[in-house]
Amino acid sequence: MTVRDDLPGRLIAVEGLDGSGKSTQIHLLHQWLLGLGCRVFFSEWNSSVLVKGATRKGKKRQLLTPTTFSLLHATDFADRYERQILPMLKAGTIVLCDRYMFTSFARDGVRGCEAGWLRRLYGFAVVPHITFYFRLPLPVALGRILAGRPSLKYFEAGMDLGLAADVTESFRIFQGRIMEHYDAMADEFAFTVVDATRTIHQQQELVRSVVADRLDLARFVRRGGQ
Repeated sequence: MTVRDDLPGRLIAVEGLDGSGKSTQIHLLHQWLLGLGCRVFFSEWNSSVLVKGATRKGKKRQLLTPTTFSLLHATDFADRYERQILPMLKAGTIVLCDRYMFTSFARDGVRGCEAGWLRRLYGFAVVPHITFYFRLPLPVALGRILAGRPSLKYFEAGMDLGLAADVTESFRIFQGRIMEHYDAMADEFAFTVVDATRTIHQQQELVRSVVADRLDLARFVRRGGQ
């Protein structure tokens, strides 16, 4: 897995715990780039119609083993990558991804999938030119999530791992282990770490500054109505 500077387009991804605000930040970045007139495409994790039904049924019936779970997400990613992400990069578009393969490396790693196997599984994918990791203290992230949801779902709380009988405690342990994986990947994949305790405006200023500094945005501005 490498960064592909030979591709005309550029790939930007956001990662972080649930509740870190990464989706808000990439949405604001998307709107800013559109406002500049740039060619932009947006993709989000686990959104391929090819496997969405199978994933939903497997979760509902609690039939998914860690390996099956990982393979379903990899299939979803591969479908979006081959049909959307790579063609857009080849067409000279800025591609924004709300979560990328690093989500699998973290979540599936916690579920026991071997790190080398996961990296080989996603070996076809390029490494983003910029990956923002929105790092938030675990108690703050948990507080945000629990305040906004009436209940936690079985798999998002890691209940399939038998971490704790209480769903909230299982979620806390699960998210804590995911954070450990993200922290370990920060150097490996040169994440740009963002302090997600700062205000939305402060974070977005930093995100835009990094993007403007590292990408020649003028290259991506639509010309003549294209």
